[in-house]
Amino acid sequence: MSLTVAVITFGIVFLAELPDKTALASLMLGAKYRASHVFAGIAAAFALQVGIALVAGHLLSLLPQRWVEGVTGVLFLAGAAMLLFHGGGDDDGHAAKEPSSNSFWKVAGASFVVVAVAEFGDLTQIMTANLAAKYADPLAVGLGAWLALCAVAGIAILGGQKLLKHVPMKVIIRVAAGVMVLMAGVSIFRAVTG
Repeated sequence: MSLTVAVITFGIVFLAELPDKTALASLMLGAKYRASHVFAGIAAAFALQVGIALVAGHLLSLLPQRWVEGVTGVLFLAGAAMLLFHGGGDDDGHAAKEPSSNSFWKVAGASFVVVAVAEFGDLTQIMTANLAAKYADPLAVGLGAWLALCAVAGIAILGGQKLLKHVPMKVIIRVAAGVMVLMAGVSIFRAVTG
């Protein structure tokens, strides 16, 4: 396992997830229910979503290397565009029925469902698949992505509102989009130069 790949994956996914609807859902769930219960459900949902992304990335990696570079470059550009044009953090209506009690299983289960539905096909899941195809190190990519997603959820649960008081959402979105454009440029350059 490459520590460098894990760190690169962590940074990219962390920045992309900050303005995401899942961070807002984590913040809302954490404000209503016990943080540890919410985090357990969210972490389990992220593990499922990262696993799906790794399988998709493996399938993508079966293509010739120039094709993988070209596809990942285009997808990174699309991801940057999605962040810049739709990164307002609007609620997409991914909500689950509130748990009828504050028991661990009900709160964790509701949190799991909210995140599993909200993250399916999400930008960070697509990015994780791209990175898995690009680096061919699923353990490093999976660990980096899962830790980044869990870190953002933890920050959102424990102090998301404080972060937004100090760092405007527009800055976070622009930094994440800039990183993705840079990654897209590298991938497209490699695809063209072979």
